[in-house]
Amino acid sequence: MGEEIKQWRVKTFEKLPSAPVFASQIESENVPAAFNGYTRQWKAFTKWNPANGGLDYLQERVGSSTIEAMLSRTAPVFYGDLRSHERVPFPFSTFIDFCKQRIAKEEGHQPAVSDAEEQDHLISGDYAQQVYLAQVPIMNTEDRERVQLATLREDIQIPAFLESKELASINLWMNNAHARSSTHYDPHHNVLSIVAGRKQVTLWPPSASPFLYPMPIYGEASNHSSVALENPDFSLYPRAQFSLEYSQKVVLHAGDALFIPEGWFHQVDSDDLTIAVNFWWRSNIMSSMLEHMDAYYLRRILRRLIDKEMNHILQKTSSPGMEKQKMRTRKLLSNGEADHSHSGLFQACEEKDSQGKDKHHLNVLESFSLQALHELVSLVHDCVNLADPSEPVTATNDSAVTANLLFPEDDAVAKFLGALDPHTLQNVLLSMAHNFPRTLEALVLHLLSPAGAEVLTRKFDEIDQQNTEEDRNKFYRVFYGAFDDQFAAMDAILNAKESFAFQAFKNVLDKYLGVNSDVRKPSVG
Repeated sequence: MGEEIKQWRVKTFEKLPSAPVFASQIESENVPAAFNGYTRQWKAFTKWNPANGGLDYLQERVGSSTIEAMLSRTAPVFYGDLRSHERVPFPFSTFIDFCKQRIAKEEGHQPAVSDAEEQDHLISGDYAQQVYLAQVPIMNTEDRERVQLATLREDIQIPAFLESKELASINLWMNNAHARSSTHYDPHHNVLSIVAGRKQVTLWPPSASPFLYPMPIYGEASNHSSVALENPDFSLYPRAQFSLEYSQKVVLHAGDALFIPEGWFHQVDSDDLTIAVNFWWRSNIMSSMLEHMDAYYLRRILRRLIDKEMNHILQKTSSPGMEKQKMRTRKLLSNGEADHSHSGLFQACEEKDSQGKDKHHLNVLESFSLQALHELVSLVHDCVNLADPSEPVTATNDSAVTANLLFPEDDAVAKFLGALDPHTLQNVLLSMAHNFPRTLEALVLHLLSPAGAEVLTRKFDEIDQQNTEEDRNKFYRVFYGAFDDQFAAMDAILNAKESFAFQAFKNVLDKYLGVNSDVRKPSVG
């Protein structure tokens, strides 16, 4: 994990890169980048600075505008979920008055009572802290009628590396008191530029989304995390405790800027009286995606995530290692204990496996293969009733046979198969097919869990790579020839394998899309 996180580290630039450098070394890598001192060349850096009369300047320029502000009772945390805040029309001049009052109090002066305060009894210290000017448009190509602060456009400069981009919007962000955004990602690339104050941005790569529990994809706040990271409930969100391992913090002072690639989760903490401007534009990937290809891309992406999830689950089946097991086997054989333990069980197996034909002598097996065969046969007989060949095979322990998809580390068969190298497993399966066909049948038809089926078929792939085509064909003829119904055996393996993939698919829906497929969405109306 450490090497992977290292690749995501924020790059820092002391001067703005050229458009080609940005495109080839920053944007294409989809990794955040910080630019120190970038906004110092803006007119806004001086004219908007509250310490230099910037509030008066803003009030004079756009004070008469009515903007849309975020009003939240959860301040200083402003959750993006539509159920947690309101978007309300708000006089920009009133917000400037809030800021002036705060500065006056900090300087020990009695703030003057404004006309707005006389008219509205809601204006108070508490109320002022619940208002956040979030994403107030300075420019918006998708909804030009919503642009409320277009006059401020001349005070800022679009970064040179973005001049060839088709910007979606430019927005003002301004807070009177300390504010924190809830953890979320944006569907656009973003350059966040600080004009005054300070922001701390905590970042997580898109691959960390399972630890942040994204809200359901069908919801109005699907790009937000369900976890309140300032006070996480690990009983509800157990994966969230690993989120810090993937996070990194960037502190932006006045003059600095940060490139936040699309899909990167971020939480922004703003100091008192901080002013920022951000630029949003569509990424090259999103711009070049063709609508008629969406269904195909979705299936490919889901398939990749499912494969990744299956690999993650199967890591839990890994045993302490084959070398340790080989050492234990050699010790048993050197003490003469293995031969004695094998003889009794194998004699009983040969009697019960009355269907066995063309018996192969077990003494031709390598010592380690012989020990592995003994352990696997023992495992099957411990879990499955093979006492009477005339009776149907039945499980003696339902919990042993039931697929444990979420905790495959408890799946003894999957662990055992996963620990064997392909050569040993091939010898074991061929010996079972020749000498103990009913035991092999019980293993495949009644004991093989979905995780075990996935492990077995992966081992088949490894065996195939080591064999010639002739040897491959011979192996499968012998293996499936041990079953009365070869197609039933194939179906059992494939059905279990697909069940395993289906569980991985459900995990993917939960982790990456916030969809619990086991809980049916309540009907409306």
